Amino acid sequence: MRTDTNYEGATITVRQVRSAIGNKPKNRGTLRALGLRKIGDTNVLPDRPEIRGMLARIPHLVEVTENSNGK
Repeated sequence: MRTDTNYEGATITVRQVRSAIGNKPKNRGTLRALGLRKIGDTNVLPDRPEIRGMLARIPHLVEVTENSNGK
């Protein structure tokens, strides 16, 4: 699991639950930009509108868990 250690605010944990095979290249690129490569990969990201927008494009591929604090 990767984490952004410089971010102090709220974070979200994103886990890839479905394969990107058969999806459009834009969806695959969004997964890669979120730091997800294969099923089961997890990444902790800052809870920002840019990240939320990326997640809104691929809700069928990921599972999102909100964390209350940054650490």
